[in-house]
Amino acid sequence: MFDVIIAGCGPTGAMLAAELRLHDVRVLVLEKETEPVSFVRIVSLHIRSLELMAMRGLLDRILPHGRRRPAAGFFAAIAKPAPKGLDSAYAYLLGIPQPVIVRLLEEHAVQRGAQVRHGCAVVGVEQDDEGVTVELADGEQLRGRYLVGCDGGRSTVRKLVGVGFPGEPARSETLMGEMEVGVPPEEIAARVAEIRETQHRFWLRPFGGGVYSVLVPAAGVSDRAQPPTLEDFRQHLRAVAGTDFGVHSPRWMSRFGDATRLAERYRVGRVLLAGDAAHIHPPIGGQGLNLGVQDAFNLGWKLAAQVRGWAPETLLDTYQAERHPVAADVLDNTRAQTELLSTEPGPQALRRLFTELMDFDEVNRHLIEKIAGTGIRYEVGEGPDLLGRRLRDIDVRQGHLYGLLHRGRGLLLDRTERLTVSGWSDRVDHLADPTAALDVPCVLVRPDGHVVWIGDDQQDLDDHLGRWFGEPTH
Repeated sequence: MFDVIIAGCGPTGAMLAAELRLHDVRVLVLEKETEPVSFVRIVSLHIRSLELMAMRGLLDRILPHGRRRPAAGFFAAIAKPAPKGLDSAYAYLLGIPQPVIVRLLEEHAVQRGAQVRHGCAVVGVEQDDEGVTVELADGEQLRGRYLVGCDGGRSTVRKLVGVGFPGEPARSETLMGEMEVGVPPEEIAARVAEIRETQHRFWLRPFGGGVYSVLVPAAGVSDRAQPPTLEDFRQHLRAVAGTDFGVHSPRWMSRFGDATRLAERYRVGRVLLAGDAAHIHPPIGGQGLNLGVQDAFNLGWKLAAQVRGWAPETLLDTYQAERHPVAADVLDNTRAQTELLSTEPGPQALRRLFTELMDFDEVNRHLIEKIAGTGIRYEVGEGPDLLGRRLRDIDVRQGHLYGLLHRGRGLLLDRTERLTVSGWSDRVDHLADPTAALDVPCVLVRPDGHVVWIGDDQQDLDDHLGRWFGEPTH
């Protein structure tokens, strides 16, 4: 009997498993694939995800495997510099190979004590008042108190529990891959620059050693389960650029569409959804992996509280209440960005207008913070603007705030040195520090770094401790 079974060991599933293990929850992760993916797609970690990694002491492990670049130019591929005043110690983008981040997060989960089984496909789910029975393709049955579907856009778990996945099917398709080319670099650069004046779903970017990353729009929509061929790339390159650039010797090739869907709900009894199982959207802006990892951070401590028995009655329901609107906003901004990539006259006019507007620093910052995840504010009550938002990695007496959040516990940051978390000290840490770089007296921070109380009154604090961290132990 496991406390939580997770279907899918991608970034979302692995991160969720590690978060649950911080609270000694017995976790089993089931991954249907027996081997890692063969292609080396580069994914991006945005500012908020980098902050979360820093909160758990993971960032130093990840940074050597990635490549930093400015937090700019990724809203609809409109080339603008990074806006001034991004309120984070991690105000950059980290490009990292997808297999590498998956491996690092799975290793982290295993080191924390999670069990991971590969080659295990979920084919059946039954739940009752006590738990969930999961059936595997080989007929084995497993039992857990909760099941979380982190099994991707075609989620078996979502389908088995009957959750609707409304939205729009793919209308367009793009081919992406890495391959060698047969023409001089200067010829490629000149042709790409000319085409990208109007076609923004196109590039050939050098990787070194004669290898290029190739992105080219396709005609129509194909079965995503069937990878494209080299001849497909040649055909579509000729259609767009008038030449196939002599592409050959591909390392990997894939296709993606612009389907956009959002699960009707994130929870059915003891079954929950996270990551692509709950939402899919075009990859423009590189938000998908980040959205899933941030789902895991929001859900992990809440589900652990439910398992450990101290969760307030409505705590687990706040997962959907908080994350569903965030996903809806991401779907909307990717819809908007996709329109701005169109070669039609109307969208091109809008693109020119957005390009002008983004010269205003406030507009540029707003769009970057939307994609980077730092502009999120959860509805946790009325109060100052900081309430419901994530707290940046401020300086404190012991060094930096995020260093105090490695254990995944709540934190009272107390500049008055008068308050206490007595009764909740098994779940919430207390730092009395009048020198902390805050412009409010005290804040209560959840394990995911969001502020849920601001003030200096002990009774008011106790009420909010009870709301988020359950009944006191004495």
